[in-house]
Amino acid sequence: MEILLASLQTLARADVIAALLVGSVGGVIIGAIPGVGPAIAIAILLPATFAMEPIVGLTLLLGIYGSAMFGGALPAILINTPGTAVNALTTYDGYPMTRRGEAQRALALAYGASFIGGVFSVLCLMLLAPVLAEVAPMFGSREIFMAALLGMVLVVISHRGRNMAAGAMLCLGIFLNTVGLEAVRYTRRYTFDQTWLASGVDLIVVVLGLFAISQAFLLLTGRDDHERVPPLAGGPLGQLLEVLRYPRVLFPSASFGVVMGIIPGVGEFLAQFFGYTLAQKTSRTPEQFGRGSPEGLVASEAANNAVPPAAMVPLLALGIPGEALTAMMLSVFYVHNVVPGPGLFRDQPEFVLSLYLCLLLLNVLALVFLLLATRWLLHIIVIPNRFLGMAILTLSFVGVYSLRNSATDCAMAAGFGLLGLILKRLNLPIVPIVLGMVLGGIVESKFRTSLARVETPLDFIERPIAATIFGIIVAALALHVWSLARARPWRRAR
Repeated sequence: MEILLASLQTLARADVIAALLVGSVGGVIIGAIPGVGPAIAIAILLPATFAMEPIVGLTLLLGIYGSAMFGGALPAILINTPGTAVNALTTYDGYPMTRRGEAQRALALAYGASFIGGVFSVLCLMLLAPVLAEVAPMFGSREIFMAALLGMVLVVISHRGRNMAAGAMLCLGIFLNTVGLEAVRYTRRYTFDQTWLASGVDLIVVVLGLFAISQAFLLLTGRDDHERVPPLAGGPLGQLLEVLRYPRVLFPSASFGVVMGIIPGVGEFLAQFFGYTLAQKTSRTPEQFGRGSPEGLVASEAANNAVPPAAMVPLLALGIPGEALTAMMLSVFYVHNVVPGPGLFRDQPEFVLSLYLCLLLLNVLALVFLLLATRWLLHIIVIPNRFLGMAILTLSFVGVYSLRNSATDCAMAAGFGLLGLILKRLNLPIVPIVLGMVLGGIVESKFRTSLARVETPLDFIERPIAATIFGIIVAALALHVWSLARARPWRRAR
């Protein structure tokens, strides 16, 4: 009870409330603008959050992260253009419903499924918090080393059909993390006698370049066409409760979101795939999926909105980000000397509970804002791409320069922006680069710490948790190789 009261007192602060409102409302607006997305917004805002207290900065970023998918459903349903990448599956059934004249119903189902999926995930995690508080202290350097290694493996194998590309990008991220002065003996690595490389490659510079600046280049060089937004008569409030008619789809899909969010390197796409596939397999009308099925729309939105709260578990409990957005949030912890990991649940349980309550409240605020402002948001959908591109480019360079007042950082960000543009044009994954930088640093530091306590390689897995994680790594690789072998053309020919 004392922890709950302390958490509520934290949430009652004016700066936390302001961050929650700005984050949740801003996240919906950003999600509703095709071509922007939460990664770009978080990358731009990240330098500003370093001047805030950890709870304020994280509340702002969590608001954007958790509510952007609410807004991303709006253009996906109305103009067949997903506001965020994870809303792509929403277009399969949302847009056909709009073409049938059921736009309001589709929006009501999407809003309701998103809200229930997000709240369901937060409640699950709040119930699991005591268990996490007991388990997290059992993770030593060897266990965290194995968990980070598992994250790397899952990042690669989750990019099905692009495993080699994902592995190469992951290795590039690991390499970038090694540039500069290493932390133990302070020797220079890969600086080639260039003094400007001595401080290393900053994660925020890479993030802003790969995500924000590359997207700005993409918007500035692309076409500026938009489909006409269909008019809406009234609002979706009257049909909001219809989502409760699909509990067989709603809660299993949200459960997939919780599980896939906890596993590092997996995320929304796999959660959507499992939820959508299960809904189709168990539906009485599977032929309607992809042609305007309400069940398909509910499955997609419930799954992707259940992931953000669950993705905070590996970040808070182990200090291991599961994807790019939580990797960005990790830097907020480091700037303020708040160390996420096993000690956080033990030493600052009120901080953890405050974050969970913020996640719960942002779902409520996002839903209320959407119900009140859907008709107004229709005008945001058709903002010219080139205007957006120039605004993103300007804000990105302002954010990069504000880090260290360095023109060199701006030049490096521009270089990574060009790299990101090339990778996007070639349809190659970008996220593994960021995760490689973060996970590579964790693997290196925990490996060095572990060496003081091991004599043989088998000592790394002598403890139960480390051995269990190693077993999961072996099983994941074996299953992936087996699935690739089954999909080989010569087997299909037989």
